[in-house]
Amino acid sequence: MSLTASPPRILVVEDDRTVSEVVTRYLEREGFVVEVAYDGAVALDRALADPPELVVLDLMIPSLDGFEVCRRLRAAAPVPVIMLTARGEEADRIVGLELGADDYVSKPFSPRELTARVKAVLRRANGSVASSAEEPTMLRAGALEVDTVAHEARRGGELVALTSREFDLLVHLMRHPRRAFRREQLLEQVWGFAYGDTSTVTVHVRRLREKVEADPADPRHVCTVWGVGYRFEP
Repeated sequence: MSLTASPPRILVVEDDRTVSEVVTRYLEREGFVVEVAYDGAVALDRALADPPELVVLDLMIPSLDGFEVCRRLRAAAPVPVIMLTARGEEADRIVGLELGADDYVSKPFSPRELTARVKAVLRRANGSVASSAEEPTMLRAGALEVDTVAHEARRGGELVALTSREFDLLVHLMRHPRRAFRREQLLEQVWGFAYGDTSTVTVHVRRLREKVEADPADPRHVCTVWGVGYRFEP
């Protein structure tokens, strides 16, 4: 595979050595370079010193838990994060998404499913919103201005710090003004998942509003269409 010039490097943070070995074997089989950390503090130091292309992050790890690792990593670098959560722990998933995780996989999980999620997140993080010849590279609406080539968003001239998934979501909505999307459609078209938990979309919309709307409680652009989903108002 060739998502980048060199094989993408994945940092797997998991203190269960059996799980980390299985995940490593599957990812390496797909051509990824894999590093493993068994401790939250060690993982954070590694990721900040030499950011990988993606972090697979278990929540229950020694030293610093996955939430704190994600929070500190998100504050310093836009590295995509896939969290590993206990099955049925919806509160954990929501908190992880609120902290900026790009996706989550519930334990016990299929290594094939995790590998597919890793590929999907990396595809989105590596320029999947690049414009075709017919699409504008500059998108504008009110005080919002998005440059899809520079991968930058500004509000009132001020740079807005968006995660790669928040940026993709904003671009997708802006390219289809006034079109109402169901959450399932956004999950498939922005995340690349044919199935999944639509709360992922809900949380990302909320985070996006907090960053691009003058009043997130009364959004001007990223609007809710009751009974349907969301649409972008120019």
